Amino acid sequence: MQKRSKRYSAAAKNASEKSVSIAEAVKKVKSFNPTKFDQSIDCVIWLGVDPKQADQLIRGAVSLPHGIGKSKKVIAFCEDSDIEAAKSAGAIEAGCDELIKKITGGWLDFDVAIASPKVMGKAGKLGKVLGPQGKMPSPKNGTVTADVITAVREFAAGKVEFKNDTGGNVHVVVGKVSFEDSKLVDNIRAFLELIRKMRPATAKGTYIKKVSLSATMSPGVQIDNSEL
Repeated sequence: MQKRSKRYSAAAKNASEKSVSIAEAVKKVKSFNPTKFDQSIDCVIWLGVDPKQADQLIRGAVSLPHGIGKSKKVIAFCEDSDIEAAKSAGAIEAGCDELIKKITGGWLDFDVAIASPKVMGKAGKLGKVLGPQGKMPSPKNGTVTADVITAVREFAAGKVEFKNDTGGNVHVVVGKVSFEDSKLVDNIRAFLELIRKMRPATAKGTYIKKVSLSATMSPGVQIDNSEL
């Protein structure tokens, strides 16, 4: 078992076992012992879905109202005519054949890959390389799109990708400890609303079962079901 730090243990003692409102959860998480770096705030949603059923998978991407306090390195698989516009929008690399060759050679220093449907046939050959990295473009999370320029701009600014794990949990970063409380609350509410709208028609019973909030180095605080 991994040994917990004194900071984490002290915070855990102060964590309330009682579920609280979103605003109170934000205050609680931010009140735990500070660290020397600006921690990310993570929201975990436990969903009443069956991850084994393809029609109940929850996957997508969202631009939160106040961002997440972190930019991303984005590349774009696109036609030559869009290269300059993609770079101007924030792509660190853009193109098709040369970019594919560079990645095939071992270069993977980027976070998100965007692709135009027109060149996806060629980019698709990188599936064995990018798939295990979680960087393969997909229509399901908005990284395969005809509007490459907008997608590059949004993901470079911190657009968040998400998908449920095998336990039906969805994890997403909603900001930083340094954010104003109201901005974190706005981001959390926006994400919860999106998840509500994504409820699969085949999901039975309670859909959003539990939501908790934590920082990188803190225990979780449960949000009251009445807010869900």
